[in-house]
Amino acid sequence: QVQLVESGGGLVQPGGSLRLSCAASGTTFSIYDMGWYRQAPGKQRELVATVTSALRTNYVDSVKERFTISRDNAKNTVYLQMNNLKPEDTAVYYCNRPAANFPWGQGTLVTVSS
Repeated sequence: QVQLVESGGGLVQPGGSLRLSCAASGTTFSIYDMGWYRQAPGKQRELVATVTSALRTNYVDSVKERFTISRDNAKNTVYLQMNNLKPEDTAVYYCNRPAANFPWGQGTLVTVSS
């Protein structure tokens, strides 16, 4: 049974930073591409960053040069470093495979507000 547990969210002022973590269990984590999604209030969930098993990364335009996705296969964990946060980054953040094949975790709430 695959389980994803996200953490690291919180309240931050515009321009601030947060580092999100997603710990995976119940799977051979290292062989899968992984991604971070977010769902803002009243909006659909969107995929904002991906990291392949070969460590190639990709980002949507809205987070490029501000967010960095990484992974530690020894810890079965994927990270999202978020810098220069904006109010429009406010959302619940989730990790999953890019095709969303795993069961969803509970997510972690990021609120960017002064």
